[in-house]
Amino acid sequence: MRKIRILSWNVNGIRAVHRKGFRKWLMEDKPDILCVQETKAVRKQFPADIRSIDGYNLYLSEAERKGYSGVATYTRMKPEKVQNGFGIPKFDSEGRTLITDYGDFVLFNIYFPNGKMSPERLQYKLDFYDSFLDYADALKEEGRNIVVCGDVNTAHQEIDLARPKENEKISGFLPIEREWMDRFLSHGYVDTFREFNQEPDNYSWWSYRTRARERNVGWRLDYFFVNREFMDNVESAYILPDVMGSDHCPVGIDIKLED
Repeated sequence: MRKIRILSWNVNGIRAVHRKGFRKWLMEDKPDILCVQETKAVRKQFPADIRSIDGYNLYLSEAERKGYSGVATYTRMKPEKVQNGFGIPKFDSEGRTLITDYGDFVLFNIYFPNGKMSPERLQYKLDFYDSFLDYADALKEEGRNIVVCGDVNTAHQEIDLARPKENEKISGFLPIEREWMDRFLSHGYVDTFREFNQEPDNYSWWSYRTRARERNVGWRLDYFFVNREFMDNVESAYILPDVMGSDHCPVGIDIKLED
């Protein structure tokens, strides 16, 4: 059996996290695949020593708007196919999705939209959710195994944020957003972290204000999901709160595949 370690991290700016030791951390951890969200950069803006790293292929999905959004996948495993987005221009133009097909599974690296800015952006977020689910379901119906990771920008249940009552009218914990998460899971997907850990106080994002991280007043916004049939291949799922450099921390899964 082959073991594969996949990590996901919203870095809140690849150039910012680079200044805080990103390359050193990556070289020490050596995940097989690292999915990064909110790069806020195009390829030429990546610092040279993380634009090309021995042993890794780097794939990017870039936003048309400068300094905005963007995702990147560093992978030691050469994918059979790489695709940007779902083929829907209003979503793909924001550089939020990279799909890498490894044969045994299809990996979605997604920076899901934030709905706090306006009612229009909340609707955009919900429309994005639905388009993603349609796309993933179509692959699953073909018999493909699905791995989805990234910043979902919603805490699913009360256990997934420190102060649920105070935030129930805030985008990121609205009933309509949480209901979509319920619907997503009802389609045959699994929140891998909760399969292994039912404990509270496990978060992946903390506001920079009011020393929230020191006090662990956070939200679990970053996830790994797999289709239920693939769950037997997932050996562990975890959060890495001690990794600094962003207002988010990395999350990950370890999977096993037959040689």
